[in-house]
Amino acid sequence: MKKINCKISNKGNYSPPFMEGVRGWVFLLLLILFANFSDAKTAIVEENELRVSASLRSETKRPKRLKAKPKKKVRRKPHVVKVVEPKKTVQEEVIDAFSDSITTDSLMALLICDTLTNDTLPWPESLKARLDTIIMKSQTVKTSQFALMVYDLTADSLLYAVNEKQTLRPASTMKLLTAITALDKLGGSYQFKTYLKRTGEVVDSTHTLKGNVYVVGGMDPRFNRDDLIAFVESLKKLGIDTIAGNLCADRSFKDKDLLGEGWCWDDDNPVLSPLVYSRKDQMMERFVSELAEQGITLKGEIVDEVAPFAASEICSRAHSIDQILSRMMKESDNLYAESMYYHLAAALSKPARAAGAKYLEQLLMRRMGLDPSNYRLADGSGLSLYNYVTAELEVSFLRYAYENSTIYNQLIPSLPLAAYDGTLAKRLNGTKAAGSVRAKTGTLTCVSSLAGYAKASNGHVLAFCIINQGVLRGKNAKAFQDRVCVAMCK
Repeated sequence: MKKINCKISNKGNYSPPFMEGVRGWVFLLLLILFANFSDAKTAIVEENELRVSASLRSETKRPKRLKAKPKKKVRRKPHVVKVVEPKKTVQEEVIDAFSDSITTDSLMALLICDTLTNDTLPWPESLKARLDTIIMKSQTVKTSQFALMVYDLTADSLLYAVNEKQTLRPASTMKLLTAITALDKLGGSYQFKTYLKRTGEVVDSTHTLKGNVYVVGGMDPRFNRDDLIAFVESLKKLGIDTIAGNLCADRSFKDKDLLGEGWCWDDDNPVLSPLVYSRKDQMMERFVSELAEQGITLKGEIVDEVAPFAASEICSRAHSIDQILSRMMKESDNLYAESMYYHLAAALSKPARAAGAKYLEQLLMRRMGLDPSNYRLADGSGLSLYNYVTAELEVSFLRYAYENSTIYNQLIPSLPLAAYDGTLAKRLNGTKAAGSVRAKTGTLTCVSSLAGYAKASNGHVLAFCIINQGVLRGKNAKAFQDRVCVAMCK
């Protein structure tokens, strides 16, 4: 160790070595105090006060006082900074529930949606805020394409639109375009007819028809066994028990295409035949069987032949456009939709071709102020992968129907009613949208859509269209659509 040299100037100023140490400690204490170390300062002051107090008590005799209980020594724990996450508000918890998941209960998500504090805003700002929140927190929106448009028909104003001009596959919401165009062109009293005709005369003595029998197809998807039996009975009323000629299938109503443009070969596609029976092109074979059961003999063959203009009508069977429309929309029946599509085309020319129906749809678009070249139309059912429309286009058709009462009054009852019937029977149960949404659903591989009408809590009628494309789980897309519907009906 280094020696500590104590310099002695004179006897009176001698400072022993230990005093130098004291001065050092005092100097250090002053540095600490000036550096604002409050904790150290406080500790030292308290310690000094205790020492002074103890010294005074030992030097002076004072009356005894009750001694305070000594404080227990507390072992200080190491200082650890603990990060505490702030507790989520109710609204934040609600927003977190919007994350789409295959394990999420759609109904519970919808009920939670009803508690949004956005309700404090005036309408329609509250609706816009709810839709913003739903879109912002939706995983389906983040991982796929989507389009949404909401139009207030009562106020005749646009309420909300996102990607409304983006072309997407509509799936079965394409049926809305078919139905509205058909009602506009064909009218509400139009009928789907199938005729039974003949040539030649009936020989009374032998009960033989010396001629042919023609079944003139009208592509009526509702034609059933009752209709077929009615045909057989009409022959018997003429006293016929033998047909000397042929049984002819007149398929001149439409072209020979049995599949639509852009249909996948492995789908459950309807057969586009004007003589469909039980969803198959088998009417002639079934007719022969019914003739045999009723004791009528066919000596000729089953052939394809167009009935001559001079052929006499024996019987006709018909179904109204309302009957076709109801199943087409509520059950999303593709055969019924294609039948409607070809009847629309037949109003332009025969044989009916899909191109004719497209042309009439495009004419209606022009009347709405839209450019048909911005869209791709391929069929009437939405099965085709070549269909490309926009949410704006579908809402425009819904607006057109609403503005034409004769169309609207027939269209509305045909649409599925949320939580009650059709393809919406099991959706939106127990929510504000139950019984307040009438809409057409659409489902294809990786495509889900919903378009129609909703009634808001203030009584306004809204037209809307939601298209989700590129979705791997249809359940998530439907949950997103359901949330939008609940938001519109609040």
